Amino acid sequence: MTLHTRRTFLATIGVAALGIASRNAEAAGAVLAPRRKLKKVGLQLYTVRDMMKADLPGTLHKVAAIGYKEVEFAGYFGRTPAQIRELLHKNGLTSPSTHIPLDVLEKDSVRAFADAKAVGHQWVTVPFLPEERRKTAEDWKGIAALLNQLAPQAKAAGLRLAYHNHDFELRSIGGMRPLDMLLTETDPSLVDFEMDLYWVVFAGGDPLDYFNRFPKRFALVHVKDSAGPPDNRMVDVGQGKIDFRPIFAASGKAGIKHYFVEHDQPADPIATIRNSYKYLSTVKF
Repeated sequence: MTLHTRRTFLATIGVAALGIASRNAEAAGAVLAPRRKLKKVGLQLYTVRDMMKADLPGTLHKVAAIGYKEVEFAGYFGRTPAQIRELLHKNGLTSPSTHIPLDVLEKDSVRAFADAKAVGHQWVTVPFLPEERRKTAEDWKGIAALLNQLAPQAKAAGLRLAYHNHDFELRSIGGMRPLDMLLTETDPSLVDFEMDLYWVVFAGGDPLDYFNRFPKRFALVHVKDSAGPPDNRMVDVGQGKIDFRPIFAASGKAGIKHYFVEHDQPADPIATIRNSYKYLSTVKF
């Protein structure tokens, strides 16, 4: 081999090697780069509750026009289950979950579950506990027992029962967080949880820690964002400090099936749900 051909050969090998290395790097980058997006973005209708009260059909139309495919109810504002189901169908929406207060379930669980099934819900979610029902560890054990009692009734009606947290479930009572008590003492085969990501972070909790310790328990999540310290006020999703990407990436471990945008006190509800949808429809994880 002449000096000229040897140099040409080595140069060719170098270019080929560089090409292979480049392709390998691109392949590795493709594996490591975020590739998934949420298939559906939902909305907790509490965010637009004043609009719902004034014009429920018109509000559902506006929600669907933004791009939302799923909604979670917080009251039907005088409509029957059949009317709600028809409005959902008309707007191309589904409603996997509805919030029903615990005292309503205690009063007449048969009717509540029947109405929920008639609408087309899959989950009935307990949204909140009044302060007088959650003062002691024994109170929380009683709530866990009540959820275990109601859940088989929900199952018999073709539904699942879930519990939605605020920040007080993460404030220690007797050396243990109430949320941990509920997760530990409820039947995993019957009782699901809806994690409110904002309130968990607000109270100093870590959603990923809960997903690791209680896998497959969080079928639903409320996607809400925080401006961070000092006031930790709610902001439109994507405009705050919560990094949702690792949370969404852990959806398999957590068992998450549905994601609902929520803002408790939006200054402009339509702007808030539009901004939040735009972010969640593009974010990759």
